[in-house]
Amino acid sequence: MAAPSWRGAGLVQEVLRVWQVGPHVARERVIPFSSPLSFQRRCVSCVAGSAFSGPRLASASRNYGQGSALDHFLGFSQRDSSVTSCVPAVSMHRDEQDLLLVHHPDMPENPRVLRVVLLGAPNAGKSTLSNQLLGRKVFPVSKKVHTTRCQALGVITEKETQVVGGEAKRLSLLEDPWKSMESADLVVVLVDVSDKWTRNQLSPQLLRCLTKFSQIPSVLVMNKIDCLKRKSVLLELTAALTEGVVNGKKLEMRQAFHSQPGTRCPSPAVKDPHTLSVGNPQRIGWPHFKEIFMLSALSQEDVKTLKQYLLTQAQPGPWEYHSAVLTSQTPEEICTNVIREKLLEHLPQEVPYNVQQKTAVWEEGPGGELVIQQKLLVPKESYMKLLIGPKGHVISQIAQEAGRDLMNIFLCDVDIHLSVKLLK
Repeated sequence: MAAPSWRGAGLVQEVLRVWQVGPHVARERVIPFSSPLSFQRRCVSCVAGSAFSGPRLASASRNYGQGSALDHFLGFSQRDSSVTSCVPAVSMHRDEQDLLLVHHPDMPENPRVLRVVLLGAPNAGKSTLSNQLLGRKVFPVSKKVHTTRCQALGVITEKETQVVGGEAKRLSLLEDPWKSMESADLVVVLVDVSDKWTRNQLSPQLLRCLTKFSQIPSVLVMNKIDCLKRKSVLLELTAALTEGVVNGKKLEMRQAFHSQPGTRCPSPAVKDPHTLSVGNPQRIGWPHFKEIFMLSALSQEDVKTLKQYLLTQAQPGPWEYHSAVLTSQTPEEICTNVIREKLLEHLPQEVPYNVQQKTAVWEEGPGGELVIQQKLLVPKESYMKLLIGPKGHVISQIAQEAGRDLMNIFLCDVDIHLSVKLLK
C-alpha cells in the first residue's frame, strides 16, 4: 500500500512517546519497554503531530488546521488551488460532522450529481480505489478479508459536480447491494486481475445483481494490473469478463491489449444494447459494460482517468451533501476502522478478529489536539502477548501508524493512547 500523502500538511513531525507507569490496573498488562529513558511502561502511546505552514486561523476553526471541514463550512479560503488543498478534512468533532451531513448543500446554480455503487469481491481493492478517488484515506485497507465492516459513503465535490458513492456490502447475501442500487446512476464493477482464482469470471451473485438492475449503466474496472507479469493476460480476461462485447458492439481486442494503464478502452458506438440476453444462467461475464478501465488503484495517475469519467457522467440534479462532506462516517468510526486496519496488518490469523475495541476518551486537548484513548480487549493471554509484542514493539507500531493516518484525515495533531486488557 502506498504511504499516506502528506502534501498540503506542511512540515510533518512524528513523535513516539511512552508514558510512565501509574497505579496498576486490574487485568491490565504491565509492559517492560526498553527506551533511552529506561522507564517501566504499562502501555505504548503514539503522538503524531504536524506543524502547518502558516498560522492557524484565529477563528472557531483554528484547532482543526487549514483545509478542515469547518474551514470549508464557514467559507474560509484555501492557501492554494492544488488538488490536495481542495479535499476537505473530516472534522474530529462528531457534532460538527453530524451538522455537515444534515446541512443544506451549498450547491451552485447548475448542480450536477452522480450516485455510484461499487461492486466487487472481497479484497478486490474497493477501499483503496475509494480512497484514491476521494483524495484522502478515510476507508480502512488491508489484505485480509472483512476489513470494512460498515457501509459508508464517500463524496467527491468538484466545481458544480458531486459524485456520491459507496461499496455494496454483504454481496454474497444480495441484501445490501440491492438496496444500494435502487438509487444508483452508475455501477462500477471492480475485478482483481492478480487473483487467479476469481479473475476469470464474475461471481454468480454479482451477475444476478447486474441482471436485476440491467437498466443501470455499468463499467468494468480491472484493478491491480501492475501485479501482472504478462500483460497479454488482460486480453484474455477482457474477452471473458465482457463476453467480447462493450457498449453494445463486439470489442476490438487489439484496443484492449494496447491500452495503457490508467486509460479506458475506447468503446464502440452503441448499436443495440439488448442483442444479448441478460438471463443466461451459464454467463461468466457481462456484455453490457459501457466502458472498461485498466488501472492500479494505488496509482493516483491511473485513477485520475476513472475519476474524470465519473465527473463527466453526472447529470443535472441537486446535490445530496454539503461540499465540506467527504464521508458519512463519524470521527469515532473512522478511528476505530483505522486501528482495526493496523490490527489486521500486524496480527496473525484469527487474532485481530477477536480484538474488541472500546474508546474510553475522545476529546480536544488544551492545544487543540485530538486526544484518543482506546482499550483493546482480548479473550486470551496468548493474544495479549501477540498484540503487545516483544518490548511493546507491536502495540507501539500500531499506535504510531494509526496516529499518522488519523492526522492526515482530521488535519490536526493526534495524541492516541492504546492499552491492552484481558477480558474477564
